[in-house]
Amino acid sequence: MSMPSSSVSAAGDLPVVRLKPKANARAIRHGFPWVYGNELVTDRRTKALTPGTLAILEDDNRAPIGLVATNSQSKIFCRMISRDVTTVVDQAWFEAKFAYALAMRERLYATPYYRLIHAEADGLPGVVVDRFGDIAVIQPNAAWADARLDMMVAALAKVTGVSTILMNGSGRARSLEGLEEHSAVMLGTAPDAPVPVVMNGATYMADLTGGQKTGLFYDQRPNHGFVAGLCKDAKVLDVFSHVGGFSLAALAGGASEALAVDGSAAALELAQAGAAAAGVADRFSTRKGDAFDVLTALAEEGAQFDVVICDPPAFAPSKPALEKGLRAYERVARLAAPLVADGGYLGLCSCSHAADVARFRGASLRGIGRAGRQAQLLHTGFAGPDHPLMPQLAESGYLKSLIFRL
Repeated sequence: MSMPSSSVSAAGDLPVVRLKPKANARAIRHGFPWVYGNELVTDRRTKALTPGTLAILEDDNRAPIGLVATNSQSKIFCRMISRDVTTVVDQAWFEAKFAYALAMRERLYATPYYRLIHAEADGLPGVVVDRFGDIAVIQPNAAWADARLDMMVAALAKVTGVSTILMNGSGRARSLEGLEEHSAVMLGTAPDAPVPVVMNGATYMADLTGGQKTGLFYDQRPNHGFVAGLCKDAKVLDVFSHVGGFSLAALAGGASEALAVDGSAAALELAQAGAAAAGVADRFSTRKGDAFDVLTALAEEGAQFDVVICDPPAFAPSKPALEKGLRAYERVARLAAPLVADGGYLGLCSCSHAADVARFRGASLRGIGRAGRQAQLLHTGFAGPDHPLMPQLAESGYLKSLIFRL
């Protein structure tokens, strides 16, 4: 893979990009990691930079701010790489980043199943790495990382000792960067079957080659655990279940029965395989269909559950989609609330970074109210600590989980 010439250059050899006078240089100096194209003085030379090229970012007085990765194809023109403009981005630099991230995960988790790199929050903008024991799945969702993939893979293998590294190059983030969808085996051999992952006493089957994102969502782990604690002897409904996230945790927590609802037959098959692996298949059932249709049908059937969890995809993936997304979250709450037995529990989740916790909570409560129910809010959960929050970047705190008693 060809490397941009700037990747190992000394600072004096790098191109320079400069902020406009009205750009907020203070926010960037205080840790905000992105510079948008409309904040830069853009000339023909700047626009001609190969996507992924490293450059020196200067303020309007020509004072250096830091080393950035540029991409003229993206609204995010610059991503901060280092405050030190003399930083050399080579394999040793990547090794140091991976080692720093690994030290925290090894302290947090007894087994090597976690998100190892959470993009900007772990100092590698646009890069996601999830670990599944001896296998790592990497998503280089920014041009600078995509151009240095071989270097990253070598560093990742050296630091973690994993024998297999898969590259998953799909999803909205890559398209926003002007990158093609592409997946590959970068090291070792791809698994020929789903990989079992044990969390909260449940077994999940992660499809690392054909599944969503990197194959499994680790971010809900603490929220799965909280809900499992409410589920002893309970009848549980898990809507937008994917591979059985909440329902399998509920069964591990002693639920009497659990029903998983999802639109994907493949995801429900993995959920059933997870239930079988954990020895709870006799208490687990699935229902394939559009979640809104199934919620409506269950109400018409007079179904009641002690615990209902809805964990939909991002209804508000961007600010322009926010109002429509909030209406969708309200609708989920309105349809789910009637299915909760009196004194039962309703969990509502959002992975939309554009909908902050206050607006998501408001939409959820409107839906519960429209269903004629009253609620106590027991628990507000977020992503687990292997998904650290970059305080200056609201987008890194995307996941919200609200648990109500109705």
